[in-house]
Amino acid sequence: MAALKVLVGVKRVIDFAVKVRVAPGGAAVQTQGVKHALNPFCEIALEEAVRLRERGAAAQVLAVSVGTSVCQETLRAALALGADRAVLVQLQEGEGPPGPREVAAALAGVVAREKPQLVILGKQAIDDDCNQTGQLLAAMLDWPQATFASRVELEAGAVRVQREVDGGLETLRLRLPALVTADLRLNEPRYATLPNIMKAKKKPLEVVEWAALGLPPPLPRLRVLGLQEPPARGGGERVDDVAALVDKLRQCGRI
Repeated sequence: MAALKVLVGVKRVIDFAVKVRVAPGGAAVQTQGVKHALNPFCEIALEEAVRLRERGAAAQVLAVSVGTSVCQETLRAALALGADRAVLVQLQEGEGPPGPREVAAALAGVVAREKPQLVILGKQAIDDDCNQTGQLLAAMLDWPQATFASRVELEAGAVRVQREVDGGLETLRLRLPALVTADLRLNEPRYATLPNIMKAKKKPLEVVEWAALGLPPPLPRLRVLGLQEPPARGGGERVDDVAALVDKLRQCGRI
């Protein structure tokens, strides 16, 4: 159990507190001068991996990201939050962004190199709402998987996962190696302290070129045709009674 290595996938997204704006031309969102951060669900996955190491259930936490060189900043943040090492699968400027299938293929390549026994990912990304990467990666690796995890416990040669389903809670026991995706209620991530931020600068961060994993150039299957701001909300209107409300709804064509 002590030799267990946990791989955590992390993604760089626009900070959740920032209002997203459409860039001029409507081809993309505005990213210049905008604060970026770890995807919140990836942060939860990282926190769970660090807690497993602190409890002695894991020996090493490896953070992995896929993207351009700017993602090194995100990986340094992951190192400050407790990851031991980091790997960036680097794309050249102008390539991508890769889709879920391409990201899963890149992560599978890193898994083949690093040989982790447990992979933890966030259940989805907040920028494109993608929630397929974990399932695609598990299929590529032919590993058992547990999605939407709200509790994770390591056992001898297995991981016990409590997950949230429509009817309540479901508990699964997966033989290692296995893949887990983290839900919102799995834990509450810690804040990076100044000493840990300074230590993160000395932790190893390896950059692996996309082509070095033997992958074809990332060609997303989806193409954004255009983006536009949502229409401004209209003002409210008071009515005197229920009859007036029904009449107003009828005039608006709602009923």
